[in-house]
Amino acid sequence: MNLKLRLTLMNFLQFFIWGAWLITIGAYWFQNKQWSGTSFGAIFSTMGISALFMPALMGVVADKWINAEKLYGMLHIAGAGMLFYVPQVNDPHTMFWVMLVTMIFYMPTISLAIAVAYNALKRDGLDVVRDYPPIRVWGTVGFIAALWTTSLSGLETSSGQFYIASAASLTLGLYAFTLPPCPPTLGTQTQNRSMIDVLGLSSFRLFRDRNMAVFFIFAMLLGAALQLTNAYGDTFLHDFANVDAYKDTLAVKYPAIIMSLSQVSETLFILTIPFFLKRFGIKTVMTISMLAWFLRFGLFAYGNPGPGLWMIVLSCIVYGMAFDFFNISGSLFVEQQADPKIRASAQGLYMLMTNGIGAVLGSLVAGFVIDHFFTDAAGVKNWQGIWICFALYALAMAAAFIPLFKHRHTPHKAVPAHGMADVENP
Repeated sequence: MNLKLRLTLMNFLQFFIWGAWLITIGAYWFQNKQWSGTSFGAIFSTMGISALFMPALMGVVADKWINAEKLYGMLHIAGAGMLFYVPQVNDPHTMFWVMLVTMIFYMPTISLAIAVAYNALKRDGLDVVRDYPPIRVWGTVGFIAALWTTSLSGLETSSGQFYIASAASLTLGLYAFTLPPCPPTLGTQTQNRSMIDVLGLSSFRLFRDRNMAVFFIFAMLLGAALQLTNAYGDTFLHDFANVDAYKDTLAVKYPAIIMSLSQVSETLFILTIPFFLKRFGIKTVMTISMLAWFLRFGLFAYGNPGPGLWMIVLSCIVYGMAFDFFNISGSLFVEQQADPKIRASAQGLYMLMTNGIGAVLGSLVAGFVIDHFFTDAAGVKNWQGIWICFALYALAMAAAFIPLFKHRHTPHKAVPAHGMADVENP
């Protein structure tokens, strides 16, 4: 099978697993189990908590001891077992721990998938900036396909969504063992190694470079912005059901479908990354992402499911640029800047900063701000104020990033020479 097709299938299944339940678990939680909103909020924190340590830890394991594609497969098989068990849980406290273990297995697979794909492409002498985005776009297609499968099959409030995810996870876990080998690159280096190398913390040396440190900090702040839209976008549309003028509108009846337009937009903007990254460089691309987050939140602030529906739709379109221009472009930048010998660890560190620290801080700080400044005594949220606050946060990021990040882009050196030397065992 053609290499690009093999990696395309991997990415499709990777995000199909997530899309089968991530957006619809709220309907299962409140309508099927009828558990509290407070306990539901804890479920979303499991993604950030697991991303705090598992991607970096599994990146070290892949760099030092186990082929990345084999580790990737084992994690997905274990995750399949946990997803299959989820419907058997009958209390929210146990559900938290079950979902935490599930996310412990799932979250590191995102960065491992990137490491496996980059390694395979470079072994074939391909350009990761040019050739990876058209492959990665199928991950978003997989997410959309799973979301629509769950929704249109009437499983939004059913445990069936977890069985779908479990089957996909098992399939990917077994398929992973057929992927091109991505062997450890540090395991045979035993002489003249510092304790940092022995512990597998070499990727943290990237913070010694001022520009890389600034990049990682702002990647963390952008990760917080992503958490804001994931946690509150669907709830925002659901709340319009309390307004007589909007309760029967399409956006209120099918909020998950409306929000899926964001993922459709992703599939388009991913394909523009090679052009923007090579032509303008990571600084411009990241700045565009921050301004896109400003528009994403600002359009939500003034949109509604009636005459203002176009603003909500436009916000979903802008989301594709906001997400792809920091998430996908950021991982490509890390790949370019990091020593090939710590490729998996570096991707794990990027995952830690965005989906770990950024997600947890975004969730905690946003929850505090919303509860204390934008929620009245009756529990009604001032959504316009919330989204304006988030929009100003994104604008402030852009204003600070431009002078602080001093990376200079040279178009003809956008991608360093990569080849077999990058991926051979030392």
